[in-house]
Amino acid sequence: MAKQKTIYICNSCGHEAGKWMGQCPSCGQWNTLVEAEGAPQKRVVGATARSRPQPTRLKDVPAFTRGRKQTGIAELDRVLGGGLVEGSTVLIGGDPGVGKSTLLLQCCPELAGDCPLLYVTGEESTAQVKARAKRLNVESDNLYLLGETDVEAAAAHARELGAGIVIVDSIQTMSVGSLESTQGSVTQVRESTGCLSKLARDTGASVLIVGHVTKEGALAGPRVLEHMVDTVLYFEGERLDAFRILRAAKNRFGSTNEIGVFEMGDAGMRSVDNPSELFLSMRNEAAPGCAVVCALEGTRPVLLEMQALVSRSVFTAPRRMAAGLDYNRVVLLLAVLEKKLGYALGNQDAYVNVVGGLRLDERSVDLGIAAALASSFMNKAIPADTVVIGEIGLTGEVRQVAHLARRVQECSKLGFKRALVPKQALQRVEGIKAVPVRSLGEALGEVFG
Repeated sequence: MAKQKTIYICNSCGHEAGKWMGQCPSCGQWNTLVEAEGAPQKRVVGATARSRPQPTRLKDVPAFTRGRKQTGIAELDRVLGGGLVEGSTVLIGGDPGVGKSTLLLQCCPELAGDCPLLYVTGEESTAQVKARAKRLNVESDNLYLLGETDVEAAAAHARELGAGIVIVDSIQTMSVGSLESTQGSVTQVRESTGCLSKLARDTGASVLIVGHVTKEGALAGPRVLEHMVDTVLYFEGERLDAFRILRAAKNRFGSTNEIGVFEMGDAGMRSVDNPSELFLSMRNEAAPGCAVVCALEGTRPVLLEMQALVSRSVFTAPRRMAAGLDYNRVVLLLAVLEKKLGYALGNQDAYVNVVGGLRLDERSVDLGIAAALASSFMNKAIPADTVVIGEIGLTGEVRQVAHLARRVQECSKLGFKRALVPKQALQRVEGIKAVPVRSLGEALGEVFG
């Protein structure tokens, strides 16, 4: 019997090496090579030029005409860019118990309306999936369940069935029989995803894949896994929290900035049509340290409550903490408040939190962060009918933000009467007064009088 060859595969880029190395020679990442027993995938060499694709002029390439299919869940369709594209491969990742399987099962009746849908379950038995479907009131004559962990057998069943939609739960349980490595290994995850992507390309079926994440929040398996699929969605939220955020990290057919907001209940996932109203529902309007900001998530303006707590530190080095924000950005704004406005924050602990569990990356919430910190430091509440919008520069100036008119209109819809905005061209919006400000000092003067 031939001696088994051991290879090492990079978790980040999928590079194969004959021996272990501390640094991957392909992507340069450290400590990403892991052992995978079994021979490398066989490659066909010596193919004739006639069997290979030939160059085609751009004007002769047929137009992309794939249609979209609605999932029946408005927030999911929004994140996908308008629906599920035919022949695409979608990867949905998230922590265990966050609701990935529940959401996909709720989509089944709508997706299986005019074509067979094959639900491949590798983690649970078909009886367990049926029990969940009964609890969610999911019924369809075109919904087929398959308890299988061999990805090639599952793909064969999908072809025989003529399935237009294939759901695989989860990719970490799938395996290719010709490989000797264990389920969930780098090689198995990569080859299983490749098999499912080929199924989508060959048959035009849309493939939805469930993937687990590591403790760092990244999808388990090789990094190349995200490059092999068309769309990558992340489900965010705590298991004991009722609200979930679905965010697009990659989308070849839509925006990567869209988010979907869901509420988990006894009957499954429910779309939240107005997240702003939800996030502001428990706001304490008279509490110092609270400011309302307007962030833009994709095409949707979302109003959120920014909370800050500033208190005298008992340590030599004061503590700074940020939840839902970039920590370094908060430290920068504290420095601007101290340097440009004379706030004595050098001996103060500062804690900043975005209520609702959202993660904000855009700079338009800078003015809200600074206003909340100043409010807590001076122990003065910001007027309840005021929203603050703007980016802050290092010299304390308030800089322009994108889509300001859309943000102000959303503030007006929710009943706010005044918005502090950067000094830029803005049409008048009914029901709300836009107050243009040039600097952070001017903005805080407008807030606190």
